[in-house]
Amino acid sequence: MTRLKARLAAFAVMAATALMPLSAQAEQLESTFDQVLGTMPRAPRAATSLEMQLAALAEASQGRIGVAALDLDSGHSVSVLGNQPFPMASTSKIAIVATFLAGVDRNRFSLSDRYPLMMPVPSKKFSTTVAPVRAGAMLSAEQLIELALTRSDNNATDALLAVVGGPAAVTKWVHSNTGITEFRLDRDIATLVRDDGAVNPAVTIDRRDSITPNAMIRLLSGLYRGDWLSRSSHDVLIGAMSRCRTGRNRIKALLPEGTAIAHKTGTLSNTASDVGFIETSDGRNLAVAIYVTGQGGRQNRDSRIALLAKAIYDGYAGSESGNMLPRRTALR
Repeated sequence: MTRLKARLAAFAVMAATALMPLSAQAEQLESTFDQVLGTMPRAPRAATSLEMQLAALAEASQGRIGVAALDLDSGHSVSVLGNQPFPMASTSKIAIVATFLAGVDRNRFSLSDRYPLMMPVPSKKFSTTVAPVRAGAMLSAEQLIELALTRSDNNATDALLAVVGGPAAVTKWVHSNTGITEFRLDRDIATLVRDDGAVNPAVTIDRRDSITPNAMIRLLSGLYRGDWLSRSSHDVLIGAMSRCRTGRNRIKALLPEGTAIAHKTGTLSNTASDVGFIETSDGRNLAVAIYVTGQGGRQNRDSRIALLAKAIYDGYAGSESGNMLPRRTALR
């Protein structure tokens, strides 16, 4: 009861600070978070009204929440716990596909090459270092990419992962080509799913198979700009993300009908995520990464992602930051 009263008092202070100058609001919120949440992971000191709104939505007493967003045209960014590692879950599939497409650009692979789906063989949790799999139906690389990114198909993803050389090869590609060292892929999807649940991500940081929200934004923005892939490979990756059929209650749930979104979801025990690109009504292109843990259940995690995405969309659409540089026309 004491904890509940403290949290209610914190929200009352947030409401009361709404009429203060932004600097005073930030100081008051920071003081309140310190008093109520103690050393609980929380948002950094807010500097703008959007950051303050995100800080309130990402309040961490029911589980860690990390969020980052970047206006790809102006370079204006915001984040909450942006440098804290979160489980990638299936958002790692963006990097896996990118690694394969980089191989296509180097003529190591072709989109028409055919590979077998990697089908899990039943095994007990933690019984082996790598979960056993067997070869399934043969599909083209183009089909595997479509399945991995639009339907989050684990068997298709592990097929591509096997081709590029496994998790270590993806980690190496990301580190050496993008300079993003906060990315780490340790297990194939079959092993990740089989052994899921050993660590509660709401209260514990497990650096295996993790990324920080800020690092994911850097990965997304570089892929968007075509820094590491050819134009054709860029189009394959972003095109598949634009056809993503998972996560209807996450990033896209509260955005205006018809909003252009290219994204990838992730789900594991007590964690949900959604990352990708959003085009605002005035033509601004945003990179967004949202990682949510805890919150009392999947429905609440999905709802929190939706609320954060809506706050980001409205915050950028209502700001002048997008006018700092000429705007691109659309996500392609």
